[in-house]
Amino acid sequence: MAPIDTPEAPLKSSSAPENSSSMGQLVVDVALRVLLFATALVAVIIMVTSKQTKMIPVAPGLVVPLDAKFDHSPAFIYFVAALSVACLYSIITGVLSVFALMRGGSSTKMQFHFVMFDALLLGIVAAATGAAGGVAYIGLKGNSHTRWNKICNTYGSFCFHFASSILLSLVSSITLLLLVWLSIYVLSKKIARR
Repeated sequence: MAPIDTPEAPLKSSSAPENSSSMGQLVVDVALRVLLFATALVAVIIMVTSKQTKMIPVAPGLVVPLDAKFDHSPAFIYFVAALSVACLYSIITGVLSVFALMRGGSSTKMQFHFVMFDALLLGIVAAATGAAGGVAYIGLKGNSHTRWNKICNTYGSFCFHFASSILLSLVSSITLLLLVWLSIYVLSKKIARR
């Protein structure tokens, strides 16, 4: 048999697959930053709007209205502040990621800064989530040794609000962890090419 002459397809340059994978990583980066923004914003809104007033008997025949609000606990205030910072940070880095996507790729310097600040913010958000979770647990179960009474049996709606907010904050923490991993992966690929 005679060989069939077919025109050979031009060889693709090695930068094309790297560029397309880099663009895919940037799209994932932007999507994760949008998810971080959405979860942090909704968690802040839920926590800030969580207020419940109940009529509590303090003496026989004497009933007073008592409020349960997020600003009654320093841990919840820290939680709102940390998630507000995460919200602002996600807007800034999301815009930077979109510009990098439009430009055709991100720089190594930008990825390095993303790793540092994502890791820093992960620590802040995780600490705030842990602090708020600790206070929430005391509110749910109480502590008989210190005579801290549980409040979730009285302020059920308030407890549901801050539990939802803490759950969303956990999603924000996981999103930040994924962003750190993604940035480290992108940096390692860039360093390996050099």
